[in-house]
Amino acid sequence: MALPEIPEFEREWTEFLNEVRTALPGVQLLFGFLLAVPFTAGFHTLGPIVRVVYFGCFLTTTAACAFLIAPSVYHRLHWRRDVQDKEEMLEICNRLAIVGEVLLAVSMTSVVFFVSWFIYPHWIAACVTGLSSGLFFWLWFVLPLRRRGHEQGQPAR
Repeated sequence: MALPEIPEFEREWTEFLNEVRTALPGVQLLFGFLLAVPFTAGFHTLGPIVRVVYFGCFLTTTAACAFLIAPSVYHRLHWRRDVQDKEEMLEICNRLAIVGEVLLAVSMTSVVFFVSWFIYPHWIAACVTGLSSGLFFWLWFVLPLRRRGHEQGQPAR
């Protein structure tokens, strides 16, 4: 017995949501920890650079949550409607998720700086932050975009 064919949109939408679900718990957990930081005993002793980095991290984590959750809300608002623009919906939600992932990379890099600042000399914190930033950039953006570039140059199979 053959399995029923799943429409292309439904397959792509399911894949998309599964991918977003991998990032959401991490960004939400990070957001929860960042909410608690200002209420710790030593927060008031932080210098201005670290406070700016913390606040920037807090804002980018907030924005990452918003962008990564937005596709689910978008889909929910279209639930059980005969949506004619499914391709456009998938493209918009894909862009929202990419922006959310960029913001998440900035947030995580900022947290690396914030934590490293307290553990090691400041020059080490700067180096570790630079390395983590490069790691995110390479793994999350350069590798996939290089592959896409190579695939676009290949003849169709």
